Amino acid sequence: MIKVILTTLLILNAMIGLSPVLASENIELIIDRSEHKLIVKKDGSTLRTFKVALGSGGRKAKLQQGDHKTPKGSYQISKIRDSSRFHMFLQINYPNMKDAGRALKNHVITRKQYQDILDAHSYGRLPPQNTALGGSIGIHGIGHETKDKIEIHQIADWTQGCIALRNDEVEELSRFIHVGTTVSIID
Repeated sequence: MIKVILTTLLILNAMIGLSPVLASENIELIIDRSEHKLIVKKDGSTLRTFKVALGSGGRKAKLQQGDHKTPKGSYQISKIRDSSRFHMFLQINYPNMKDAGRALKNHVITRKQYQDILDAHSYGRLPPQNTALGGSIGIHGIGHETKDKIEIHQIADWTQGCIALRNDEVEELSRFIHVGTTVSIID
């Protein structure tokens, strides 16, 4: 059945002039916060670049829930799903161990919460999303696209800490990635 579906998709893509793009182990996403760009790289070569909107909380890296800032660091795609609010949601495994270590040192999370985050990373699970560090950070679309939403997306950082693309762009991006794809968020 899966072979039939893949064959059908390849035929349809060929009919409309699209070459097949399959997720690869060698794909890395780099999100350059200062440039507002998401760069898709394979073996060091740039395949695609997207303009992105980031968190509305300013340039500093995310420190806690509700600060509306986009995190900075190295993460992985942990879930890929459709979203009624954002069209598609590619969740990352925020918080990472650097986020957790800083939060423990600054008494933002407890030692138990730190251990839970460590355990999740050790076993390849999504870390707890309900600590003072916040959660549900990912790459997503803008939902129902209106002229006003598209205009805001082009000129402003509007998310609560996520990375936003246009709906067709997040769909295109999803063809490059898989659960486990590295996401580096840099300045």
